[in-house]
Amino acid sequence: MANLIKVALLLASCLVICHGHTYHSGQCPNVEPQPDFQMNQFLGIWYVIQKTSTASTCIIYNVTRGEEPGEYRIEQTSQHFALGLTRLRHEYSYTGTLTVPDNDVPAKMKVKFPLSVAGSSTFTVFMTDYHQYAGVFSCQKVTFAHRRSATILSRTKTLDKIYLDKIRSRLANFAVDPFDLSIVNQNDCPKNGSEGFNIHIDPDTFSAANIASVVRSAGDKIASGVETAINAGKKAYNKLTTSNEDAEKVTTESTETMNLRKSERMQHDPNAEWIAF
Repeated sequence: MANLIKVALLLASCLVICHGHTYHSGQCPNVEPQPDFQMNQFLGIWYVIQKTSTASTCIIYNVTRGEEPGEYRIEQTSQHFALGLTRLRHEYSYTGTLTVPDNDVPAKMKVKFPLSVAGSSTFTVFMTDYHQYAGVFSCQKVTFAHRRSATILSRTKTLDKIYLDKIRSRLANFAVDPFDLSIVNQNDCPKNGSEGFNIHIDPDTFSAANIASVVRSAGDKIASGVETAINAGKKAYNKLTTSNEDAEKVTTESTETMNLRKSERMQHDPNAEWIAF
């Protein structure tokens, strides 16, 4: 039962995390990156003061070095009230990967999160003094439109109005409406793990082994079948996202082909039960 609750909360968290952006037609706006950007000085904790269309509170970014050169990790933690008979505050932790495609333009990065089925987004630091404030703009192409998100960051839980106005004015110059931004409350934020449930999503969360472990108690054959299915699905997913990023074309397999593959797997292990995701 505990595992089922965790899975339910995990799925519910997808709805929360997907907020924080708006959809627009056409191409992503041209947002100029900060010149002479120094990633070493940008690393560390940032408090989100304002962010595009979000109902979350206590949002914090933590930017750290990754395992590979030129790779970084960005962890976003936030608080959100669950709707229901009781108002429980849940803490979400969502970790993605930041990469620098062009070393000559280090402020224009790409960010990829586990739940982003459309692939990576741009992550552009368009202004910062490293010690007090930063402005970040993200954009992701989706078919004939794009979704965008602007974020105002501060090293502390508050930011002087002079810096807020400065960043919002710069956004307006890039044809990004600053009035799309929501104020993020950083007051009375509970300590990590002090209330509600902790839900952490990172690149390993949806690994075959992790999901199979949730159903392991139902039998090794079932769990092994789930793990095999997920690994097969990952290959199709990676092919899909690669095609979307490189050619902006999405191709899907026919229903007949998918049914045939499923039938072949069932013949391989007729005793295993299969769960469709």
